[in-house]
Amino acid sequence: MELSVAVRALLTFLCTTTIAFTSSEETSIHRRSLPSTAEDTQMAHYFFYQRSEYPKDCRDVQSQCATSNSSGVYLIKPDGFEDPFEVYRNNNVGGGDWTVIQRRESGAVNFNRSWSQYQDGFGFLSTEFWLGNEKLSYLTNQADYELRVDIELSNGASFYTTYKGFRITDEWGQYKVTHIGPLESNAPTLLSTCPTNMIYETCTCQATCEDPKGQSGCNSDCLGSEGCTCPAGFLMQGSDCISASECGCFVAEANLVIPNGETYVNDYCTQKCTCNNNRLICEDYRCSTDAVCDVRNEIRQCYCDEGYEGDGETCESLYTDCQDVYDAGQRQEGIYTIMPTGWPGLPFDVHCKMENGGGWTVFQRRNDGSSSFDQNWAAYKDGFGDSRNLWLGNEKLHYLTNQRNYKLRFDITTSSGSAKYAEYTEFQVESESSKYRMNKLGTHSGNTGHELSYNKGKQFSTHDRDNDACDTSNCAEKHKSGWWHSNTWCSCYSYSYCYYFQYSSSCKAVCTGDNLNGVYNGGDGEMIFSYNYYYYHYSVFCSPQFVEMKIRPSS
Repeated sequence: MELSVAVRALLTFLCTTTIAFTSSEETSIHRRSLPSTAEDTQMAHYFFYQRSEYPKDCRDVQSQCATSNSSGVYLIKPDGFEDPFEVYRNNNVGGGDWTVIQRRESGAVNFNRSWSQYQDGFGFLSTEFWLGNEKLSYLTNQADYELRVDIELSNGASFYTTYKGFRITDEWGQYKVTHIGPLESNAPTLLSTCPTNMIYETCTCQATCEDPKGQSGCNSDCLGSEGCTCPAGFLMQGSDCISASECGCFVAEANLVIPNGETYVNDYCTQKCTCNNNRLICEDYRCSTDAVCDVRNEIRQCYCDEGYEGDGETCESLYTDCQDVYDAGQRQEGIYTIMPTGWPGLPFDVHCKMENGGGWTVFQRRNDGSSSFDQNWAAYKDGFGDSRNLWLGNEKLHYLTNQRNYKLRFDITTSSGSAKYAEYTEFQVESESSKYRMNKLGTHSGNTGHELSYNKGKQFSTHDRDNDACDTSNCAEKHKSGWWHSNTWCSCYSYSYCYYFQYSSSCKAVCTGDNLNGVYNGGDGEMIFSYNYYYYHYSVFCSPQFVEMKIRPSS
């Protein structure tokens, strides 16, 4: 049948088009020479009279493109196939004219595909591809074909295997291989088929569901050499490979199997999964507010912040007071988190002072009048204020002063700017059931003239909890402050010192020897003051500029 000029021009172009490639695994088919049997003669005669305008395989390329001896991409149209399609012709092996149906060389193309994708074909003829089962069916059923497999191993060795017959059915027959001829190969030993889901490559320690890291499943017969091994995502089970998803401790989110007895935590530390007897148990997981989600030593989990200890879900302060902070080598004054012994709540922040021997835990401070210290019982129990004016809290103070022996220090700057201090060798506050009684107060030293001895043994009072022993008045209400108020001078006197409160225009009284929580800078005659009574001599510091109270262990 004479071809038109236009068709001849097209074939000439197609026959001279080439694309170079490097192959490490290639599967090709080749039309065998005309057979001599009567059956084959009849088949050949049939195909002779069905000749198309396009080559029906890569052998026909040579007969219709006399000048083409190159490997490359060509258009072919097998007998009965509706439209022509491109194939790669390998003319460099086995006498040439091979129609390449599969190539893999780098893993760039995913071969884990669906039925329809394998039916239609996928990939790129220049690199990795599968030609397509439907095309392959038409190709192998139009004549006798042989199959050739060219393989190059990772060590550089290469070999080929040919099968002297190859044919598959159509889609109705599930593309089943109906004929495979005798095998010939130049390999040192004949290849054997790997078990289901296994591939031929360099063997490593084989992982199993029980040992997904492969720490004990080494195959000594194959290890380090080439042979059948499980591909990525598969684990050994007996002599075969199974998908990792079939293992009992498979975590779909991470696409991994957890070893028995180990734990997996997700990226955001919101879920923790544990493998117990090859059974996966997952539960909600949350980091403590004093912890961070992190990966350390290849383990992701919640890790407690510096200064805390625990499992990451619960973190407790390593420090029981500021002395612990000092002993840990911290010399910078500032805010630190502590957890006193027996403290029933969460760790809390305190201000640590590092001068005068260091390790001082501040529980009271007055810098100005911006914060009122005329607070109720609950406020004094829990604490209140800010960095400039604060009361740590009687409950915290109780746990602090009862975990070991403490001493007390006052630092005061007077209204004239003089720095004064006082220290007491002991200081302890009892529990709320004892109304936060000041139980211990040791000997005094310093230059303030303070004398807290009148306050020792007294219960704490606030304007809504009158625990002083004064029969005539509520000292906390009159002095506008929570304190260990004394009843020593709750009778009326005619004196008019700044620390007295006024019963009437002619009668003033005082309930305490010291009141560092009184009204800052005056107000109705009441001010922060210090008081010493010795031989009827008063040393008074009315309205100091700054006051700070702090404790540290005495031994």
